[in-house]
Amino acid sequence: MDFSFELIKSYMPYFLRGTLVTIEISIISIIFGTIIGLFISIGKMAKSRVIRTPFIWYINFFRGTPLVVQILLVHFAVIPTITGKTNAFLAIITALSINAAAYISEIFRAGIQSIDRGQMEAARSLGMTHGQAMKLVILPQAVKRMIPPLGNEFVVLVKDSSLGAFIAAPELMYWGKAMQGEYYRAWEPYLTVALIYFILTLTLTYILNFIERKVSTE
Repeated sequence: MDFSFELIKSYMPYFLRGTLVTIEISIISIIFGTIIGLFISIGKMAKSRVIRTPFIWYINFFRGTPLVVQILLVHFAVIPTITGKTNAFLAIITALSINAAAYISEIFRAGIQSIDRGQMEAARSLGMTHGQAMKLVILPQAVKRMIPPLGNEFVVLVKDSSLGAFIAAPELMYWGKAMQGEYYRAWEPYLTVALIYFILTLTLTYILNFIERKVSTE
């Protein structure tokens, strides 16, 4: 196998640029996906069936269709409809956020419902409102249980950001494909991309494990 480190060295500025974009896409998508996911989980747990149904079908749709199809729909249909023209960076963040929200909402729902109902009743008997009880009693306990599955979802989201290459979002995988197309070589660009993704996900895993240990000891 003829492996050239010189080619990797010459393309490293592009890989670093793509890595920064990947990190930016991932962080923004995680933030918005978490916020939307919390909102959807609350909607799905509503007592009214009329309120619950749209949220249930939101989750069914985004969990039941391929992410790449969702990205293409957002890029070529949704974003142009809203802004008049498409934007790959905005499209990949939007698609990842609304897709991750469907999975994150189920994590929130499972975490909240895992707390014994008696604790809510006890909090309400002390004069707390439902919102106060959720904020002060239920959520602090639920968060500890949600950290591991949320961490897994965040790691998946970082890797899924590579699908931005399908719509020419200038993230890490995009530059890997660009190098492969320029030099007609596969080992150098894709092994480099794989190594950088490995470093990103491993770092995120260690950070999440640290947070989980800190929270569990409190």
